[in-house]
Amino acid sequence: MAYKFNNFYELITFQAKKRKNKVALLVDDTKITYKEILEAVDKLAAFLASKGVQEGDKVALFLRNSPEFIYSIFAISKLGAIVVPVNTFLKEEELNYILQDSGSSVLIASSIHDKVINLSKASSLCRFIVWEGEEKVEGENHLAFHDALQTNGQIEQKPRTLDDTAVIIYTSGTTGKPKGAMLSNKNILSNAHSGQKTINVKSKDRAIIFLPMFHTFTFSIGVMLPLYVGASLVIIKSIQPFSNIFKQTLTKKVTIFFGIPDVYNALAKAKLPWYFMWFNRIRAFISGAAALQPKTLDAMAKKFKRATLLEGYGLSEASPAVCMNTFKKQKAGSVGTALDGYEMKIVDTEMNELPRGGIGDIIVKGDNVMQGYLGRPEATAESIVNEWLLTGDMGYMDEDGFLFIVDRKKDLIISKGINIYPREIEEVIDIYEGVGASAVIGIVDEKSGEVPIVYIELSEGVKTCDEAGLKKYMREHLANYKIPKQIHIIEELPKNATGKVLKRVLKERLRNNG
Repeated sequence: MAYKFNNFYELITFQAKKRKNKVALLVDDTKITYKEILEAVDKLAAFLASKGVQEGDKVALFLRNSPEFIYSIFAISKLGAIVVPVNTFLKEEELNYILQDSGSSVLIASSIHDKVINLSKASSLCRFIVWEGEEKVEGENHLAFHDALQTNGQIEQKPRTLDDTAVIIYTSGTTGKPKGAMLSNKNILSNAHSGQKTINVKSKDRAIIFLPMFHTFTFSIGVMLPLYVGASLVIIKSIQPFSNIFKQTLTKKVTIFFGIPDVYNALAKAKLPWYFMWFNRIRAFISGAAALQPKTLDAMAKKFKRATLLEGYGLSEASPAVCMNTFKKQKAGSVGTALDGYEMKIVDTEMNELPRGGIGDIIVKGDNVMQGYLGRPEATAESIVNEWLLTGDMGYMDEDGFLFIVDRKKDLIISKGINIYPREIEEVIDIYEGVGASAVIGIVDEKSGEVPIVYIELSEGVKTCDEAGLKKYMREHLANYKIPKQIHIIEELPKNATGKVLKRVLKERLRNNG
C-alpha cells in the first residue's frame, strides 16, 4: 500500500504547510496551531541534536498528556531516533527495567512524576533528563523543556523510511517481564490510514484525549490518526476531576470521544445535565483496550441517540488496531471486521483455517504487524509465523466476517478435557444486579485438572452480594461445569492503566495465600 508520508516528521510538516493557522491542539485555555507545533518540534529537535541525540538513539517519554508529548514524538522522528513511551503508572524498578531493556539514553519526563524518576536509576542510565512542567529543574544533566523550546537554529531531517523503527511500545507483561514491540513508521501510519477509513475522521473533527498518550491505542488511534487527517486534539492533562472531561467535551465541541470500557460504564450510569445531552456534538464514541459489557452497549445506545459507539480490537504488537465495527454495520458482542488492508483468520493449533463459527486462535496479517520484540528473536519467531501475527486470543468469525472474541488463550480453563472460556462466564455474572465487574480464573483441581473461580467487584454504592441468589442465577444460565467453585468479593479488581483486568495479579495473590 502507498502512504502519503514516510515518517512522522513528514506528516507534521505537511499539515503545518497545508493548515498552518488551523488550531491543532486545545489545552485548557491555550490554542496551538499546526504551524506552532512544527516550530516547537524544530526547536526541540535542534536542542536534542545539540545534546548529542543521534539517528537510532532511544528516547524514553515519561510524560503526562501534554503538547510536549506531541512535540517530542515528531522531534525524535526528525532526528531519526526512536520513541519509547513509558507507562507513567510504573514504579521506579519497573521504569529501570524498561530504560535498561530498551537502551534508552535520554529521558523526557513530567515534573509531576519526579518522585519516581528520582528514586529510579534514570539519572545514571540516561545521559540527560528533560523535564516538562513548572517546577524548577535541579541537578547535573537535568534540563528544562521550556529552555529547549528557546533553541535557535535548524537541523536537517534525517532521511527515514517507512520500514525504519519509529516506536517501541512495551507490552503490559501479562506473562513474565514486559517485551518491547518494535513498531515502524509504516506500522503506525497504516493504523492511522486504515482507522481513518473506518471511523471516517475528517479535518473538521475534534477528538478528546484523556486516556494516557503512552498507551498504544491512544498513541496510534487517539493522537496520530487525527493529526494524520489534519483534525484537532483536545488534550486533557489529568483524568481527575472527571467532570472536567464533560466540560471540555461540551465547550470545545468534541466530535470524537475515545474511551475504554470503565469510562463507558460510568458514562452509561452518569446523570448528565440536560444541556450536555442537548448541546454535545459527539458523533462517535470509540472503545478499545478491553471488552465492553453488553449492558453498557445497550445503555449507551439508549442514552446517546445521535452518536454511535464503535467497539474495536487490537494489541500492541499490531500497532494496535486490527478490526472495528463500522457506522454502516455493528453487531453486539462483536469487535467488528478487519480494518482496511488487514487480514484476520481463525486457525487451529496446526495453523489450518477453521470454518466460520469455529473457535480457534486469532491471527492477523498486514502492515500493522510489528517488526518483532526488541532483543528477543525467539519470542518474535513464536509470535510471527509466515508474516501472520499470533495474537494469543481465541475467537470465531461469523459469515459476515465479524470477529467475536472468546478469550485469551492463556486464560483458557481446561476441566476434564473440556474447554471453559472465562469471558463467557464473566458476561453472565456481570449482568447480575449489584455486580460491577468480574474476573474468572482457573485453579488446579485433583479431579478435574482445573476448575473456575470468580473474583467480583461490586457496583458503586453496593455493600454486599447475595451469593445464594447469584449461585441460583448461574445455575439457570450456565452448564454445571462452568459454574465457579468459589466466589470472592473484593473491593477492586486489579487493572492496568486502560482498565484491563490483570488476572495474573489475581493468580499471584492466590498462590501467595496458599
